Amino acid sequence: MRLLNHLLYYGFIIPISLLPFRALYVLSDGLYLILFRGIGYRKQVVQQNMRNSFPEKSNEEIEELTRLFYKHFCDLILESLKVFTISQQQANERMLFKNPEVINKYALENRNVMLAGGHMNNWELFAVAVAGLIKHKAVALYKPLTSQYFDQRMRESRGKFGLQMVSTKNAKEYFETPSTQPTATIFGVDQSPPNPSKCYWTTFLNQDTGVLFGCEKFAKEYNHAVVCGRINKEKRGYYSFEFIDISATPQQTAHGEIMEAITRLLEKDIMRAPQYWLWTHKRWKHKRPAEQAAFA
Repeated sequence: MRLLNHLLYYGFIIPISLLPFRALYVLSDGLYLILFRGIGYRKQVVQQNMRNSFPEKSNEEIEELTRLFYKHFCDLILESLKVFTISQQQANERMLFKNPEVINKYALENRNVMLAGGHMNNWELFAVAVAGLIKHKAVALYKPLTSQYFDQRMRESRGKFGLQMVSTKNAKEYFETPSTQPTATIFGVDQSPPNPSKCYWTTFLNQDTGVLFGCEKFAKEYNHAVVCGRINKEKRGYYSFEFIDISATPQQTAHGEIMEAITRLLEKDIMRAPQYWLWTHKRWKHKRPAEQAAFA
């Protein structure tokens, strides 16, 4: 198996990654024809998610939104492969940080930060660019891949410019280990939670939704300021990133207040440009447990 993974990585992924962006987008256009027009990869999941999220939209509008999503999704796949060999200069040129002073002020105060975000636009490009563009030590909490080989390749790729990857299994140890430099811990908030009884329940995109609670939990437990990240698509292959203050005093907030603020920001971004969110994900596979009704 390791030999097959090695051949796949060096015989397929890396050769594609080394192509110039203009060639990648030719491949992306072809991939779009296969995934959307041909096999319809997860098309039922995408359209059901969209219909539930936008009940006011007609079938024609959903079909057009689906088409736009797959155009972006195919770009995202090829851009993510490019990240394996992208230079730091290219990454910085294609992911512009508009207002780093919002988060950098906490570094100057020697404050650690929770940096929350969702799967909007190109989060892989953000991951390789972030460490060199903020004053904090950038750390990402992540769930390891099933394949140890590709998990290692992924960590090497994301971490090549300074991002530290920490498994969610080791999160408590990480937070309790002193750091010589203030940290910005990146936390994705829009995945489906593994345990519906241990998440925060709210309404998101017109649906009852369980939200991972770790960002708020760790912020309160360790008194980390909370900042939200917004990725915008400027044009094909180029993105910008904005920091948005959520809370400098998390321990003074009510239960769920931080997660509500983050969720509402992400929801607003999705409503503004729905085609740039990850609709292939089975986001709403859990139902709210009866004991969680009090937090509705």
